[in-house]
Amino acid sequence: MKVLRVIASMDPKSGGPCQGIRYSAKATMDLGLITEVVCTDLPDAAYLGEDPFTIHAIGTKPNHWAYTPALVDWLVENINRFNAVIVHGLWLYPSFATMKAIRELKRSGKVTPNWFVMPHGMLDPYFQRAPERRLKALRNSIYWQLIEKRVINEASGVLFTCEEEMNLAKKTFPGYRPRNTCNIGYGIEAPPPLSTEQVEEIRKTWGIAAGKNYLLFLSRIHPKKGLSMLIDAYRALSKDEKWRDKLPHLVVAGPGMETPYGAAIKTIVNNSEFLKDRVHFAGMLSGGKKWGAFYGCEAFILPSHQENFGIAVAEALACGAPAIITDKVNIWRELTAGEAGIVGTDDEQGIKQVLEKWLTYSDEEKSKMRQNAKTLFMQKFYIRSIAKYFVNTLFPTTNSGVLKK
Repeated sequence: MKVLRVIASMDPKSGGPCQGIRYSAKATMDLGLITEVVCTDLPDAAYLGEDPFTIHAIGTKPNHWAYTPALVDWLVENINRFNAVIVHGLWLYPSFATMKAIRELKRSGKVTPNWFVMPHGMLDPYFQRAPERRLKALRNSIYWQLIEKRVINEASGVLFTCEEEMNLAKKTFPGYRPRNTCNIGYGIEAPPPLSTEQVEEIRKTWGIAAGKNYLLFLSRIHPKKGLSMLIDAYRALSKDEKWRDKLPHLVVAGPGMETPYGAAIKTIVNNSEFLKDRVHFAGMLSGGKKWGAFYGCEAFILPSHQENFGIAVAEALACGAPAIITDKVNIWRELTAGEAGIVGTDDEQGIKQVLEKWLTYSDEEKSKMRQNAKTLFMQKFYIRSIAKYFVNTLFPTTNSGVLKK
C-alpha cells in the first residue's frame, strides 16, 4: 500500500507537521505502508536526501501561499499511484491544489483514492480569537468561505492528533461539516539511549555547573509559544527571596532568536543581572545535542497559548522529563491523567504558579514524575504503538472502519 503526503514544506525548520510525517513514515514502513511526499520546497533544498522515503520538492519560488504552478498537474498525473492521500495543514495552496486535482480526475471519469486532511491544529479557535490576530482572523474567515470549507467538507475525512483538537475544531467556523473525523493519535520514535557525555558537553557549552538543574524550553521563538510570559515569571520570582535561590537555570532552544520578538526577549534578559546568569540561549538544537538537552533537564516547559499536540512535549516525556505546560497544549488532559507534569493557565500568573508548584516538589516526587513521563510516552505517544491504528484508519479492514461522522 502507498500513501502520498501533501505539505507546503518538509524543511525541519518549518515545525512539527513535517517531523510528524518523518516519524510516521518510518513506523508504518514496517507495516508495509510506503510513503511519498510532495511539497513546495525548492528542488535543491539542503535537507533533501536525508530521509528514507521519497520527497518530491517541486517548488519554483518561495511565497506566503506556497503557490506552486506545477502542483496540480503533478497531482493529476501521480495521485492514482497511491492508495490514499493526506494533506497536511490548511490556509495554503497545497490543500486547494489537492481538492482541485481530485475534482479534475473525477470530471474525467477516473476513480480517485480516499483523501484526508490533517489540520495540525489550524482549526483551533485560538487563531480566530487572539486579539493580535484580528486581520489574519478576518482573512481566514473569508478564505474559509471561499476555499477551505470546501476542502474540509469534500475530503473523505479529517484526521486529528488528539481528542482535544478534534473537539475544538467544531467551534471555529460555520459550515464545518466533514464527511468523517478521526482522532488517529500522534507520536514519535523512542529516543536514542542516554549519553552522559552529551549531557555533560551541553552543560559545559551553556556554563551550567554539574549539580545545577535547568528547565528546558525548546520550540520556535514565537509569541504564540509564551516565552515572554515565562521570562516575566522568572523575573518576578527572582525578586522573591523565597524562590530566588531555588530557581533552576533556563535553557531556551529553538529557531527565531534573530526575529524582533527574539531580540526583545534577549534585551529583557541582558538587562537583568539575575536573568543573564540563569537564562541561556542555545539556538536550534538537533541530533545528539537535542536529546542531550532533554535527558539533562529537570523538566521541560512549554507555556504556549496554543499547541495542537507538541512534538517536543512527547520528546521530553520519552526522555523521562516531566512537562510543565498550559491548558492550551492539546494533550494536557493526557499529561494530567498520567501525572507526568503540571498544567497551568496561559498567562503570566498561571506560569508563575506552575513554577512555584514545581519548586515545592521533593526529589522523590520529581523522580516519580519522571517515571510517569516515560510510562505515559509508551502508552500514548510511542509512534509504533499508534502506527497500526493509523494504517487501519486509512485502509479499514471492516465495513465499519474507524472513521466516524
